[in-house]
Amino acid sequence: MKRRTLIAAAVSAAFVLAGSPAFAQQPIVIKFSHVVANDTPKGKGADYFKKLAEERTKGRVKVEVYPNSQLYKDKEEMEALSLGAVQMLAPSLAKFGPLGVPAFEVFDLPFIFDNYQELHKVTQGPVGAALLARLEPKGIRGLAYWDNGFKVMSANKPLKTPADFKGLKMRIQSSKVLDAQMRALGANPQVMAFSEVYQALQTGVVDGTENPPSNLYTQKMHEVQKFVTLSDHGYLGYAVIVNKKFWDGLPADVRTTLEGAMKDATKYANDIAKKENEDALEAVRKSGKSQIITLTPEEKKAWKKALVKVHQDSESRIGKDLIQSIYKETGFDPAKL
Repeated sequence: MKRRTLIAAAVSAAFVLAGSPAFAQQPIVIKFSHVVANDTPKGKGADYFKKLAEERTKGRVKVEVYPNSQLYKDKEEMEALSLGAVQMLAPSLAKFGPLGVPAFEVFDLPFIFDNYQELHKVTQGPVGAALLARLEPKGIRGLAYWDNGFKVMSANKPLKTPADFKGLKMRIQSSKVLDAQMRALGANPQVMAFSEVYQALQTGVVDGTENPPSNLYTQKMHEVQKFVTLSDHGYLGYAVIVNKKFWDGLPADVRTTLEGAMKDATKYANDIAKKENEDALEAVRKSGKSQIITLTPEEKKAWKKALVKVHQDSESRIGKDLIQSIYKETGFDPAKL
């Protein structure tokens, strides 16, 4: 409640200042909060959007970027957006399940995408657009999808087969699908804020986690994990979202300019995501702190067989039709495993 009161006070102060004549000609401020480091694909995308937005609006808009949970942690940022304390976020897609839109957890399904080409058929096509539209009743406007990349598994023991996960405490984001994924592998899922993961790994509160390599490296998790398995089992992406009331209240020309800036920032963020992950993985390898494990085709197939049941078990929550529509776009066929 204390946090909520502080957020509300910040919103009230902002409205008072914005309404006074002395501030009438002040630039429109967009506070863009996120939970990862500046030198990740999302961090760089946010900074690039700031640059384009300020240049193209000729100073009419000022974008303030707050990385690394400086303003709000995972669990707080959605509330801050709804109250207007921040205007823009780029939460991971798993965050929308707890918000009441579990369809977004379709992106958490293990092995539903094999590569970026399959993924972009969805995120840049009608299926992705229809999903963003489901956020409107929540007071949220979805602007774009930003890639982070495909996830690897890490732990202090080698993870080569599903049996290797038995009994491990594995950190996950708050997602019913990710919970089911870890349980299907025999692990015990532990929901935890991203900012707390390093210390939890260091102290043994959790045994391992899943992340794209860029997150693993920039948060120094590889320094407290002995093994990293190149599983590419799941996708981690973000939806760039804004407070709908704020967005709809912008002057039409400013909104159009910002939409163009977001489109170009999205291309930039997605173009660098793959390279950032490749570079981060190489940096992990060179550090010598984690041993990199590459799965054989047979080992990866065993993972897929163990995890495909998560697709069926999630149909009632996510929607069978949505899952099937993605199968159609990507060519995935569970029967062939």
